[in-house]
Amino acid sequence: MPKADIHPDYHEINVVMTDGTTFKTRSTWGKPGDTMRLDIDTKSHPAWTGVQKLLDTGGQIAKFNKRFQSFGLK
Repeated sequence: MPKADIHPDYHEINVVMTDGTTFKTRSTWGKPGDTMRLDIDTKSHPAWTGVQKLLDTGGQIAKFNKRFQSFGLK
């Protein structure tokens, strides 16, 4: 006898890429109709673009610069 309610809900969601383009896909993430906004995707990730782009979402670079500013790069 198959077990009931052992699989997560699989539904349609909207995905917004970094350049604003959107598409629909099926996922277990969120609720039906929710929108997932991507910070990094194939249009912005260096592995696909070959271009390094600095993304400092948590202020880590500013924290690092403040902590080591006394060393003074010349």
